[in-house]
Amino acid sequence: MPTNEIIKTELPNYVTVNLETQQNPEILREVAKSLTFPLSEEDLRDINIIEAKFDGEENCAGLAAPQVGISKKIIVFAAPENPDLKKFRPDFTQSMDKTIWINPSYKAIGVDQHEDYEACFSVQNIAALVRRYKKIHYKAYSLSGELIEGEAEGFLARIMQHEIDHINGKLFIDLAQKSTIMSVDDYRQMRADAMALETEWRAVPYSTNFVGKDSTWSWWII
Repeated sequence: MPTNEIIKTELPNYVTVNLETQQNPEILREVAKSLTFPLSEEDLRDINIIEAKFDGEENCAGLAAPQVGISKKIIVFAAPENPDLKKFRPDFTQSMDKTIWINPSYKAIGVDQHEDYEACFSVQNIAALVRRYKKIHYKAYSLSGELIEGEAEGFLARIMQHEIDHINGKLFIDLAQKSTIMSVDDYRQMRADAMALETEWRAVPYSTNFVGKDSTWSWWII
């Protein structure tokens, strides 16, 4: 079923963790099911649902199947070429158009890490600093079962790590610096104040990274 045939009202709600109520759904904490090829009709429909959910969001860098209640190793993400965004993100050195991966995995290249604010549709109203690897080697499969592998760094690598962690039962709050946890509204206010004062601050939440002298604010959720 093509994505445009999925009516928005049919799309599932996000499965969410709530730190205040200790709501912690099992589907977000379990290792998702690996898929086999050729993909089944059910798998293809699930992929269309995830893609439609992704397409319907603004400032969304990626989604993983468990976030919409589907315990399968499927992710969709994008870091399209954007000269305006690159002005604000010195770490945005690689781009990738919207991509759907099956059974993705990653390994760190080296030990260098960097930190940046992240937020998530599956963690209600929370943003925090998260330390992630600067450079990774990734491996995944296309919808047709073709092996895809390569290296990613910076902003793109952060997006991949965040989404692949989802299918392995790990959330960004597991890696977050606890002292930096704040509400999304508080983060947005902090960002707005920093921009108004032209203060040098850490770059963007959700799937972005880099702390640098020339960094500015941008906003993405993954």
